[in-house]
Amino acid sequence: MGEFNINVMGKRVAVEEGTTFGEVAKAFENCFDSPILLAQQGQRLRELGHTVCSDEAITFQDLTNEDGMRVYQRGVSFLLAKAVHDLYGAEALVAIEHSLGGSLYCELREPKKEITVGLIAEIEAKMRSYVEADLPIVKHAFRKEMARKIVRDQKMRDKVELFRYRRASNINLYEMDGFYDYFYGYMPLSAKALSLFSLMPYENGFFMQLPDPKNPKVVLPFKDVKNIHRVFMEQMSWCKLMGVSNVAELNHSIVEGRFGELIRINEALHEKKIAEIADQVHDHIDKVKVILIAGPSSSGKTSFANRLCVQLSVLGIRPHKVSLDDYFINRDNTPLDEEGNPDLESIYALDLPRLNHDLKLLIDNQRVEIPRYDFVAGKREAKGVFLQLDADEILVLEGIHGLNDKLTENIPLENKFRIFISALTQLNIDDHNRISTSDSRLIRRMVRDHQFRGRDAATTIATWNAVTRGEAANIFPYQGNADAIFNSATIYELSVLKQYAEPLLFHIEEEQPEYITAKRLIKFLGYFLAAPGLEIPNNSLIKEFVGGSCFKV
Repeated sequence: MGEFNINVMGKRVAVEEGTTFGEVAKAFENCFDSPILLAQQGQRLRELGHTVCSDEAITFQDLTNEDGMRVYQRGVSFLLAKAVHDLYGAEALVAIEHSLGGSLYCELREPKKEITVGLIAEIEAKMRSYVEADLPIVKHAFRKEMARKIVRDQKMRDKVELFRYRRASNINLYEMDGFYDYFYGYMPLSAKALSLFSLMPYENGFFMQLPDPKNPKVVLPFKDVKNIHRVFMEQMSWCKLMGVSNVAELNHSIVEGRFGELIRINEALHEKKIAEIADQVHDHIDKVKVILIAGPSSSGKTSFANRLCVQLSVLGIRPHKVSLDDYFINRDNTPLDEEGNPDLESIYALDLPRLNHDLKLLIDNQRVEIPRYDFVAGKREAKGVFLQLDADEILVLEGIHGLNDKLTENIPLENKFRIFISALTQLNIDDHNRISTSDSRLIRRMVRDHQFRGRDAATTIATWNAVTRGEAANIFPYQGNADAIFNSATIYELSVLKQYAEPLLFHIEEEQPEYITAKRLIKFLGYFLAAPGLEIPNNSLIKEFVGGSCFKV
C-alpha cells in the first residue's frame, strides 16, 4: 500500500492508504481532555470510521467543540434507545423530547411504567454496560426500501414514515450489536467514548445529563427551569393534539391538503396566548407601569410587542413603546469585549442611571423627554420627544436585558411585568432526533437578514456564535425571572422557510468556513416538504422574517 504525508494538528504525519481518521486520532488522544469524537479535514467534517483519502490538513474535535458535542449527544441517545429496546422489547418506545439547560428530557412511552429511581437506574446500568463492552457503532448504507424494512421490523414507525419522504436512494443506519437506529448527523466510533452521562427522574419522564463542554470531565449540573419546561410540555401536548409531533406528520399535513388549516390553528393559538398575557397585565394595571420583553435573536420580539400592544388596546390600556437602543451611552464610552471591540450587548452599554431616572419619573406621572440615539454619530441626542403617562397608559420596553433586574434596579418589582419570548420548538425529526431551537432561530435570522438587511447567509452564520454567546450571558440566565413566557415557534414554519433558506445556503462555497454549517442545515431542511405561506396572516410573527408584515419590523 502507498503512503502519503499530511498535516495533523500542526504535525507532519505519514499516513498509509486505507487508514481511518480514528486510527490517526489515537496518536493525538493526549491532546484532549475528553475522547476525540470527530475529524475536520479542510471544510468537511469526517466520522472517525471514514478513510483518509486526501492530503488536506486534519484537526480533531472533542465535546468541547459544538460539532463534537452534537456527536456526543447522538451517541448517548443511541445508547438510550438500545437500552430501552434490550430491556423492554421491540415494542418499547423512548422519545427524546427537548433540551433544557444542556440536559435532554426523555419519556418512556411504551411500556407504560412508573418512572422511579429504580427504573432509571436499570436503564442507566444497561447503557453503561455498552460503554464498558466498548461496543462499536457501525455505519451501514441501505437502499431506502431495505432501510424502511429494518426500522419497521424494530417497530420504529416514526422512522418508517420519515424515510417515505427522503429523496435519496440510500439511507445510512447505525448498528450497535444488532440494534439499528437512524441519526441525523455524524456519530462516534464506539460506545467507549460515551462514558460521561447520568439519568435522573423528572415528572413524567427523566433527564439525561451530559458533560459540561467547559469542563468535559464532569456532568453539567442540572438547572431546573420549571417555567421553560412547562412551556415545552404544553407545546408537546398541543403538537400531539394536532397530530403533528414530527417532520413526517408535518409532511403528511401538506400532502393531505391540511397545511392551511394548520397555519390558521397555530396562529389562533398565538393570538390566544398573547391575549392571555395582556389579561395578566390588565389584572395588575393598578401597579404595573412597565412591560419588559426579552428574548434571544430571531424569537420574534418586535412582532410580539406589536401584537401585545393591540391586545392591550382592546382592554382599554394605551401602550407606549420605548426603545432601549435610545439609552445607549455614547460610542466612545462603550465597554469593550474580549477582542477589544465595542460590546453593544453588555448591559453597561446602556445608560442605566438615566433609564431608571426616566422610568421612575414616568411611573410618577411626570413629563419626561425621551432621548434618541444617532447610530451614525454614535451619540444620544435630545429631539424634543416628550412622554407623560396617564392612568390608563403603560410603557413597553423590548431588549435583551429586560429580565435582568440590573436594568431597572430602581423600579419596584410590583411596577414591572417581565415577558420572556423564544422559539421553543417541540416538533422533532423523529423520536430520537430533536430539532435544535438554535438552528430554527438561525434559519429565521438568515432569511430575515437576506430579505431586509442585505446580508448573505455566510455573514449570518459567521456571526451566530457571537450572538449565542451574548444570549448565554445576557438572556438565558434570567429567563426564570419572567412573569410570563411566550413561545413564538410555529409548527409549520420550517416548511415555509425552507424555500427561502435553501438557495442562500447553496450559495455558500465549499472553501468558505461557513460551509460546514451550511451543509448541515441543507441536510436538515431536506427532511421537510416545502409549502407556500400564502395563508399566513400579515400579523404573524413569521411575516417578520419572510416579509409582508403589517407591523414595522
